[in-house]
Amino acid sequence: MFLSRTLLRRHSVLPGFDLALGFTLLYLSFIVLIPLSAAFLKTATMTWPAFWEAVTSPRVMASYRLTFGASLGGALLNAFFGLIIAWVLVRYEFPFKRLVDALVDLPFALPTAVAGIALTALYAQNGWIGQWLPFKVSYTPLGVFVALTFIGLPFVVRTLQPVLEDLHKEVEEAAATLGANRWQTFSKVIFPILTPALITGFALAFARALGEYGSVIFIAGNMPLVSEITPLLIITKLEQYDYQGATAIAVVMLVAAFSLLLAINALQAWARSRQGR
Repeated sequence: MFLSRTLLRRHSVLPGFDLALGFTLLYLSFIVLIPLSAAFLKTATMTWPAFWEAVTSPRVMASYRLTFGASLGGALLNAFFGLIIAWVLVRYEFPFKRLVDALVDLPFALPTAVAGIALTALYAQNGWIGQWLPFKVSYTPLGVFVALTFIGLPFVVRTLQPVLEDLHKEVEEAAATLGANRWQTFSKVIFPILTPALITGFALAFARALGEYGSVIFIAGNMPLVSEITPLLIITKLEQYDYQGATAIAVVMLVAAFSLLLAINALQAWARSRQGR
């Protein structure tokens, strides 16, 4: 047994564990840990009353409500329609299927500024879509919701697709053989299998929307207390040389992002345990 371990170490394709771990920690430190810790260290120079005032002012609270509310709404909408899109792409054959499948990834490849300009042009009052709507979309909180929904859809679809591809039709046929109708088959057999992936896709879309900036600022209107998102408020404070205020708000968003990452990891572990059983 000792000899086999020695041979595995000797013939490993990658460098030794100590060297690989050292490079990993060094790279993560320069790219992730040091920049993020700088925000916490800058915020640590503030007194607690000053920090609390910076992160709970009426303008900041309004940006929280819009950012978290629009992100949550967009992620929920994507969870519903993303499930339908993933189901159609996996279970049906139709003309231009590959093109439709590629279009799902468009928010990944499209520069966020281009997406924001395109959405603004489409949903403006004289735009192709906006001129037919009885309400205003561009330069309102609804425009923020549209932009965050646009950038979050691929996360749900791409998370669900592999699970649906592994779900064989024999499962549905077995349920039908036992007397289940279509709704019972979906709700009792298919949906429980898809639930971990669906929740993970929802969480990823929600986390992505929280930090979105480029596609939102063009369509939002950026009116304080009305349509101003939190990332834009951080940029505004930096332009005003209010570095402590900017880092204080950034720390709040970082804590929210870390919490979401922990939730996503827990959901993925739960999904692996369900699949293992």
